[in-house]
Amino acid sequence: MIPSYQEFMRPFLEIAHQADGKEVRLRDVINQLADKFCLSEAEREETLPSGRQSILDNRVGWARTYLTKAGLLETTRRAHFVITARGISALQDPSVIIDNDYLKQFDEFVAFKQKTNESDTTSVDVESEKDITPDEALRAAYKKINDALAQDILDRTRKVTPAFFEDLLIELLVAMGYGGTGEGAAHALGKTGDNGVDGVIDQDPLGVDQIYIQAKRYAEGNNVSAGDIRDFYGALNLKRAQKGIFITTSDFTVSASETAQNLGTRIVLINGTELAKLMLRYNIGSRDEQVLHLKKIDEDFFEG
Repeated sequence: MIPSYQEFMRPFLEIAHQADGKEVRLRDVINQLADKFCLSEAEREETLPSGRQSILDNRVGWARTYLTKAGLLETTRRAHFVITARGISALQDPSVIIDNDYLKQFDEFVAFKQKTNESDTTSVDVESEKDITPDEALRAAYKKINDALAQDILDRTRKVTPAFFEDLLIELLVAMGYGGTGEGAAHALGKTGDNGVDGVIDQDPLGVDQIYIQAKRYAEGNNVSAGDIRDFYGALNLKRAQKGIFITTSDFTVSASETAQNLGTRIVLINGTELAKLMLRYNIGSRDEQVLHLKKIDEDFFEG
């Protein structure tokens, strides 16, 4: 029987700890966990309904995500991790069960869970609410998965190189319909650091209308200030531009948002949360794994 993702948490940490401070590869951890739990070949190869990922990979992946969000693991590069001092401390008492309840003592994990559980009044928390309909549970699970994925995308985006970040924004804006089509679309963000403007992209295929862009790859908590907005506004004036987009992987201070609203030139602000949602929506840094169609009875068909 394949263990739950929570049952994988402590063994995952133990394997990472055995590396003596060196990074471990996710695939190696998955193989070692399969051996540790004596999983058969059939269990190792059993897939989710989509057929695109094994149940083993999926559950170990969620264990890794939760351990990382709680600060017990740290991502070093794609699919590679190291155990942190907090993770080592968690292993000191062999009797301690490391699961979601244990991780709730860490503020970072609580904040992550709150983000993934935020929704409108019609949503439900599938972990705590049982008296719900199957379609409500499906929608709540869908939202939980997407929220976790959006946070992971944002974390990874904050760690990429400036050049990679620029290319990422090019792909996103072109996917959204800016910059026209064809080979010429990639010139969208061409002149980095040009008088306070990071780039310019055509709003239409002919380049009649242009939008100027400022992008800040900032860490969480390093928010864009009102001064940054005023500098961008000044750069737009030099260009005689009427529209600008300010993108950051962090957030905007209250005064920065107010400044953008009060300026005559239209400046659209996109913070890290909105950037991650756009990347998910347009499949930048993510891809569709499975499409589920939620069906219901066609009453008109039977009444006719």
